[in-house]
Amino acid sequence: MQLTEEEKQMLNGDNGPEAKKAMDILVALGRSFKAKKLIEINSVHMAGSAIRVSGDAGAKFVKDSQKQGGTFKTTVTTNPTSIDPKKWDQLGISEKDHEDQQALTNAYKNMGANISNTCTPFLGGNTPRFGEHVAWGESSAVVYINSVIGARTNREGGPSGLASAITARTPEYGFHLKENRYGKVLVKIESELNDLTDYGTLGFFTGSIVGKETPVFTGMPENPTIEQMKALSAALATSGTVSMFHAVGVTPEASTLEEAFGGNEPEQTLVFNDEEKRKAENQLNTDNSSDVDWIQIGCPFATFDEIKELVDKLDGRKIHEDIAFWVTTSGQMYEMAKNSGHIETLEDAGVTIVTDTCPFMARTPEIAPKKGYEIFATNSAKMAFYTPGMLELKAHYGNIDKLVNAAIKGKWEGNHE
Repeated sequence: MQLTEEEKQMLNGDNGPEAKKAMDILVALGRSFKAKKLIEINSVHMAGSAIRVSGDAGAKFVKDSQKQGGTFKTTVTTNPTSIDPKKWDQLGISEKDHEDQQALTNAYKNMGANISNTCTPFLGGNTPRFGEHVAWGESSAVVYINSVIGARTNREGGPSGLASAITARTPEYGFHLKENRYGKVLVKIESELNDLTDYGTLGFFTGSIVGKETPVFTGMPENPTIEQMKALSAALATSGTVSMFHAVGVTPEASTLEEAFGGNEPEQTLVFNDEEKRKAENQLNTDNSSDVDWIQIGCPFATFDEIKELVDKLDGRKIHEDIAFWVTTSGQMYEMAKNSGHIETLEDAGVTIVTDTCPFMARTPEIAPKKGYEIFATNSAKMAFYTPGMLELKAHYGNIDKLVNAAIKGKWEGNHE
């Protein structure tokens, strides 16, 4: 690999042991992917911010780096943690998790991170420009910024993200190179996409077939919302390992079909019609009963508009006493919604607003039995996909109208409509 003089100095240990360790990681990673050089980056989004993700070894690695003088040379934001810092006890999170999480978060803070604790950093102060090189973790955010914004990143893990944050470098390979950003699979949309749940269903259908390849969508509405695009991004990265998509006439590197494919022919063509939509929805519904205990929106984290939409849908009605209803969101969105009166309205209705964490990042398999939760309901394809395995619960999957109906009546009717 070609290294600059500054990079050679870091690799030789002239800038301290932590910079050397970081360069060792990046050079080894670059060589494994045959990268010719390292490139400068402007931001990192740190995926290993939750103790449930980092594990004891990962958390120790971060804390040791901080104790040994590691500091961040670029903008760094943090992914959701394993606790709500204010409601952890109320939510059933253990005191040990609270203490361990605070120690990990403080290590990131002391190295210079922006403690955003969000899976949507592009909505909270870390918004890359088109063509900008960054090093991000969090699979849904990676897809979103590669595709919707047109920034450039691979899907970074905890160690590589930390190394990039300390050096402001990443190896030039994968999605940093234009030739690797062209589409491979054509997906023709022939079913209506009415809400973020439909976009999530489309993403689940597509990702489960294309795997890691980049899909190109035709037939998408011209002006999808941020919420719809993040739902699509999350689902693509969940059922597959997609890091980028194109939507012709919608995303910045796909003004035409030819541009999206780089002049090449698609290797495969898929059709997403009403029948495929129903099949995908049925796959995500893993419980056929009318029972439901726990309802959640905000995966990825709910935006201000999603919070406001829930206020409008509830229209002054109360959540059934047997239902736990969570809205998971970032601290930034919480403050905006609070200032607009929406948080007070939702809490008065019986909704629990959770910040900084979600059912994935918290230890739900331990929390759910304590709370008596057995059957989960969500409008997120990503959350529904992971619920049986990661949360160890059965799942209902449906749009916001079905969730609100279940929340008011105390029973699920979505599968029978």
